[in-house]
Amino acid sequence: MSFSVGQVARLAGITVRTLHHYDEIGLLTPGERTHSGYRRYTDDDLTRLQQILLYRELGFPLDEIAVILDEPAADELTHLRRQHELLTRKATRLHEVIAAVERAMVARTTGITLTSEERFEIFGDFRPEDHDAETERRWGHTDAYAQSRRRVAAYTEADWLQLKAEAATITDDLVAACKVGLPADGTPAMDLAERHRGHITRWFYDCPHELHRCLGDLYVDDPRFTATFDDILPGLATYLRHAIHANARRHAP
Repeated sequence: MSFSVGQVARLAGITVRTLHHYDEIGLLTPGERTHSGYRRYTDDDLTRLQQILLYRELGFPLDEIAVILDEPAADELTHLRRQHELLTRKATRLHEVIAAVERAMVARTTGITLTSEERFEIFGDFRPEDHDAETERRWGHTDAYAQSRRRVAAYTEADWLQLKAEAATITDDLVAACKVGLPADGTPAMDLAERHRGHITRWFYDCPHELHRCLGDLYVDDPRFTATFDDILPGLATYLRHAIHANARRHAP
């Protein structure tokens, strides 16, 4: 069975012009031609195209892809293993970036007054101000945003390091509870959710239980928040959400 250039373009989500270009540079030459000279792509051609597109996704230039694919000893499984490793690295880096955005959104760091050296010690190469626009767009109209902005503007390096250490302790305890299978609606997990709420109230803004419930939902509904928690432990975002909801019910009038 073979496919026309139009069919392959639709299957792969690329343009006919791209396929023509790949043919012209010898990267992907159709295995068959009709009597009229029209290109026909075989199953082997589609396999090679898949490899080309995966390497393109990883940022390889076309000339390097040609060299890689034409290695005599490299078969399809070899390429897939290599691509899996490269994609995993890329995903890890993406999760790091997502975690940086999470820290900016939660910390509400607009107005921070630390020196460059202090900021690097606390945040590494993450720049909180790069995410101020999104933070303000999403929460700038709320009282919580205004309250948090006033607070963090006055924080010293010692304040930020203490805040960071307390948050890490809460996260570590949540991970431990989740790993040993403590129910999210049990007393220990609900107590951890209350500590989480208290941490927000202490360092950023007053966080009543109903607002805390909304944050719990955000941790699951926003993929960036979910990735931040689940990168630490798969399922942690959902576990924390359930614990927050259970704790809010426990404190309901």
